[in-house]
Amino acid sequence: MSFEHNFAGGFLRATCSDAIGTLTIDNPGRKNAVTAAMWRAIPQAIRILTDEAHAHVIVIRGAAQDFSTGADISEFDSLRKDAETAVVYEALNSDAFTAIRHCRVPTIAAIRGICYGGGFGIAAACDLRVAEEGARFSVPAVRLGIAYPADAVQDIVNALGPQMAKVTLFTGAPMSADKMVAAGFLLEEIAADAFDGEVSALAHAIAANAPIALHASKLAVRAVIEQDSDLLREAEVIGAETFDSADYAEGRAAFTARRKPHFTGK
Repeated sequence: MSFEHNFAGGFLRATCSDAIGTLTIDNPGRKNAVTAAMWRAIPQAIRILTDEAHAHVIVIRGAAQDFSTGADISEFDSLRKDAETAVVYEALNSDAFTAIRHCRVPTIAAIRGICYGGGFGIAAACDLRVAEEGARFSVPAVRLGIAYPADAVQDIVNALGPQMAKVTLFTGAPMSADKMVAAGFLLEEIAADAFDGEVSALAHAIAANAPIALHASKLAVRAVIEQDSDLLREAEVIGAETFDSADYAEGRAAFTARRKPHFTGK
């Protein structure tokens, strides 16, 4: 069964088919710049894809030729004009990044073209990132005279490593996809004619697996990255629950019968 829901006046689109959710930043007239309304809608869209559409994996991508140029600068004169308004605006950013980072299912950033600023932040918050050849990356906040939101820097450091995170944030300079692969930010750089197929194959490979086991695995990785003992205990509890799950019984039965398992998340 297919699922589709539009947010922020249609500039953010959530779809789901075959347990693969897709969140599309759909503002191509402004190179998929993210408006305040779009930032506000991202947590709701993530929740709906997991809780209502029952996605096992979520792919985040941009419409047309670009991933995203980041926050819509045309709104800054009114919504981010000083420290007082910036606190409110950056809370929207933070909530969006957190919703992606803490999403119970794996997330994949499928990047074409420009991936700048807040778009870079969205990609950094994802679990996996792949890009089409020729994609370009930058965090140009310093060139605007502002600092990148402090709590979002954690994703950039985790995805790039400290030194590359520093040069990215300190210079604001554009960087190529091959440099992002070398830094570990990207899983791989893919030829344009193979991009959609490779993204689909990766999403299907993840979605075919047991949802509870995926959730436990994602929590365990987060616990290690964040050095969070409470999160590690939560991952251990959910991991232990997999042994009493219907999916574990199905996995054993499928292995014995030499067939593909059909997992339901129960």
